[in-house]
Amino acid sequence: MSKLLTADDILPLVACLTPEERVRLLRLVASSAGGDDAIYAAVPPAPDEFTRDEEPLAWEAEGWEQVG
Repeated sequence: MSKLLTADDILPLVACLTPEERVRLLRLVASSAGGDDAIYAAVPPAPDEFTRDEEPLAWEAEGWEQVG
């Protein structure tokens, strides 16, 4: 059974690519990208990934005092 590579394993390989090959790699990754469902199932979002404001719409009310 082959070993799964990590980002740390791949990064030195990507660093050795020519600029043209990096563009090609980015295009290949972008074209094969599906949904992120499997990724979020494997690694759920971190607690600090999304903000949790007490009043999420409060920022929309600021600055409207002078209008009218």
